[in-house]
Amino acid sequence: MKWIMSILLVITAGVGIYMLTLGLPEGPKDETADLPEGVELLKVTASNDFVFDKQEYVVKAGQKYKLVLHNKSGIHGLGIEELGIDLQGDTMEQEVTFDKPGRYEMHCSVMCGIGHADMKSTLVVE
Repeated sequence: MKWIMSILLVITAGVGIYMLTLGLPEGPKDETADLPEGVELLKVTASNDFVFDKQEYVVKAGQKYKLVLHNKSGIHGLGIEELGIDLQGDTMEQEVTFDKPGRYEMHCSVMCGIGHADMKSTLVVE
């Protein structure tokens, strides 16, 4: 019986060492590292609470951005009708230059559930 406990202890220690050295998930990735020079990241996160992660996003007019929609939970889209932007399905990112200053309504462009109609935010181009 003692030898079984010894074997289980060695196996458990081996699994623990493996998990500490090889089995850990990757650390957070710097999403701005792959951006071309002169392009800034504008990341919008949507969730099943029927909200975007910010009520207002502020960008600079004339600056080129990589607009990315990240679905934290659920399936959502991002539409800005006045600017011809509709991120959904296979197209979850778009390079865009916001040329015209103003306030633009951002909304979920995919029917995502009961709170879909209220899933809105504002893009401010300064």
